[in-house]
This record gives sequence, structure tokens and C-alpha cells, in this order.
Amino acid sequence: MAKRDYYEVLGVSKTATKDEIKSAYRKLAKKYHPDNKETGDEAKFKEVQEAYDILYDDQKRAAYDQFGHAAFEQNGGAGPGSNPFNGFNGMDVDLNDIFSSIFGGGSRRARNNAGPQRGDDTLMRVRVEFMDIVTGKDQDISFDFDDNCPKCGGSGAESPTDIKTCPTCKGRGTVTRQQRSLFGMVTNEYVCPECNGKGKTILKKCRECNGNGYKRIRKNIKIHIPAGINNGQQIRIQGMGEHGVNGGSHGDLYVEVNVKPHQYFRREGNDIHLDAPIDFIDAILGKKVQIETVYGPEELVIPAGTQVNTVLKMRGKGIKDLRTQKPGDQYVHLQIKIPTSLNRKQKEALEQYEAASDKEGSFAKFMKNFKR
Repeated sequence: MAKRDYYEVLGVSKTATKDEIKSAYRKLAKKYHPDNKETGDEAKFKEVQEAYDILYDDQKRAAYDQFGHAAFEQNGGAGPGSNPFNGFNGMDVDLNDIFSSIFGGGSRRARNNAGPQRGDDTLMRVRVEFMDIVTGKDQDISFDFDDNCPKCGGSGAESPTDIKTCPTCKGRGTVTRQQRSLFGMVTNEYVCPECNGKGKTILKKCRECNGNGYKRIRKNIKIHIPAGINNGQQIRIQGMGEHGVNGGSHGDLYVEVNVKPHQYFRREGNDIHLDAPIDFIDAILGKKVQIETVYGPEELVIPAGTQVNTVLKMRGKGIKDLRTQKPGDQYVHLQIKIPTSLNRKQKEALEQYEAASDKEGSFAKFMKNFKR
């Protein structure tokens, strides 16, 4: 079953403040909590909790507003319930460093740049057909990936017995040093020079990966191209980027979707535009025709007396919105075709039409408006 819109779940508008989101969440959580014997509903409670986790977090809310539920599919997002206060803009922040730099003295810790560090994000592009973004599509992709070494499991050691606690830092990854200053004795903490902050040393490196802990492989996975995605938008695959350092996690892989232009259909937002030639006689008399849409042929009524540059709207025949799944419209630009040559019967028929028409035609009336 398709997930409901998170704003709809909480009953708030798309411009709701964080206070409004929190207030709505508290009311609904109290109402649907499983312990509530009168109105408790575990499924609805989980739905409310999930909506709150996304909308109350500014970064997740921005991703949801742009991509909808697709932002959190296939491990594409951080997921409900993750800690939004883990780090600061993706960096590990040590408050002791901040206070020490402001006030000086005391116990000061050095930045442990040699500790576990997350790998870099990577970008790749996939080219898809125009119709793939109408219905959505599962697509296989292939890329280079640093996977954990199958022999050492990522430790970099030939065997578990080759991993020893660093004798210099006793496994802490840091060493301390006291120095005398104007404020008295100051204790500084530095990355251990023996183990580079790992807290462990390797006696014998793994022969399979030469101690790196990973091997470069060709990775093949299947991703979902969601219906409604636009050219240039990206899909995030968590944990498929560059390898981390010193046991740090992998970065993420961003897959940018490049859409091939269609021969006839043009997309503007979620609307589709299509140029359609019609004979001048159909424009005069009107006609029901079968016109192509991105979902297949549909009936279109061309009104009698249709003029040049007329655009007809086919409601709901455009692309479905990536987040709300509400479709746009299709606009048919009618191009009236005038024949460049006529056979005898066609010419006679038009001459009869001219004879039966007002002698003072449109052009004559137009010229009459000019005063000399």
C-alpha cells in the first residue's frame, strides 16, 4: 500500500512551523498510542511517528519536499528514528576543543583526524528513456566499490592474533603531554604517533589486501528509478560511496538521472506538451480523434471552428508528481495544415464554399478599417 503524504498524516500544511508539527504529533501520538484503550492504533501510531521523524528534521524535510517518499527508499535516506544531532553539518565536533580555544588552559584534546573517518560521497550518471520516468523502472547499475576484504573482514591483519593493543597509547588512540604555561600546568592530548589513533597495531598484514582491509571490486546492484523523477535529479544509495578511513563508514553513492528527449513529447514541470497536425477541414468542421498521451491513446474532441495556434488541455494526462503522485496535464498544440495543391473536385468544392460565403470576406473587412 502506498504511503500517505506525511503532511496529511499529521494534519498540517506544507508551510507548518516546527512548533505546529510538534503540537500535531503530540496530539496524534497520545490518541493512537497502543496503551490508549479507547483510540489506540499501533499502525497509525507508527505512521504518525514516522511522519514526525521526517518533518521535524530540517534536512529530511527538505529532501522529502523535493523527492517525496523516494528520498528514503532503497536506504536512500537516513530513515526515521535516526539521531538528527549526530555531528554538525556532517563533521564530528568536539566541544572540549571549542571551549579550550575560547578559554585556554585546562585539559585540551587534539582533533583525532587519524580516527575513524567517513568515506567521500561519489557520483555516477545513468541515462534513461523518457517513458521510464513516466511509469518508473528498476535499473541495473555497475560501479567500482571498495568492499571489505573477504579474508581479513576489513581488519587488515593476516589473522586475529596479529592485532595487538597499541603499547604506546594502551588502546586509547591518544597520548597526553603536560606543559607549563602562564596559567599553570596544561594537559594536551594528541593522536598517538604509533597507531595513528587506531588504538591497535598490526603485526602481520593481510596478504590478500596488503593490510588495506578492503579490495576494489565491480559492484552490480539494482536501483529503482521512481515515476516522476526529473532530468538531473539524484537518487542517494547509502553506504555505496568511497571507503572510510581507520574503520570509518563508506560514503554514499549519488546516481544522477539523465533523461533522453522524446521525439514528440516535451515535459515542463509535470505537464506534457505535444504538437499535433490536423487538416484544415477538421479544424473547420470539428472532429473526434485518438491522440497519443504518455499513457497511451486517448480521445480528444477538436471543436468546430478551431483557430490557428489553439492549445487543448487534456486534464490528468501529464507526469505524476514525484512526491504526491498527482498527475499534471497534457497540452495539445494544434497545427492546422493547409494543402499546397488541390485536385479538381477539391477546388470545385472550395469554390462553391466561396460562392456561398459573405462576399465581403475577412480580409476585405480588415482593409476597410484603414482610413486614408
